[in-house]
Amino acid sequence: MFSGIVETMAQVVKIEQEQGNKHFTLRNPYPQNMGIDQSIAHNGVCLTVVKNEGDLYTVTAMQETLRLTNLDDLKVGDWVNLERAMSMDKLLDGHIVQGHVDQTAVCIDVHETDGSWYYRFEYESTPDMIRRGYFCVDKGSVAINGVSLTVCEPDVKDNKGYVSVCIIPYTHEVTNFKYIEVGTRVNLEFDIIGKYLARFASLLNSNQ
Repeated sequence: MFSGIVETMAQVVKIEQEQGNKHFTLRNPYPQNMGIDQSIAHNGVCLTVVKNEGDLYTVTAMQETLRLTNLDDLKVGDWVNLERAMSMDKLLDGHIVQGHVDQTAVCIDVHETDGSWYYRFEYESTPDMIRRGYFCVDKGSVAINGVSLTVCEPDVKDNKGYVSVCIIPYTHEVTNFKYIEVGTRVNLEFDIIGKYLARFASLLNSNQ
């Protein structure tokens, strides 16, 4: 489990394809605090460390993960947001993030506004996806590339969902939001509490 508070970034130095899987080797920002089998969120995707040698470590993404996330877009030299698993004695500064990305979204607008940054994203939103809890609510929480953010201006129209977020200068500098531009694909994880409530309501309605 994670909180959506990105600790740092890591740069991709090698990508290897093995059948339907991809092995990503990154430069290790935690040389003294990373072990094999450790779970780390990469752009919000929970991945297991399978190799740790010197200042490099490797994680593997299976085909289904690549299909649902933007990890398949990564190239050597790209920067990835990192967060280690949350310990239960820490403050929950963000919101409950599982590291299970629901789908991707595409940036359709980005601009600076009074020292902060405004981003708007578009994603697929069918009635069935909404029943499963894949939607945003005003002032709710959403994880974008693993960053816990407050939702503003959510909307759904013609099977498309829309969500905007405002990024303070600190978050812009310490995460890969500074590399996001119009057309960039990002990972979305919707609020787990909202997904449970939506699923419960759907089951109640189906039994009536």
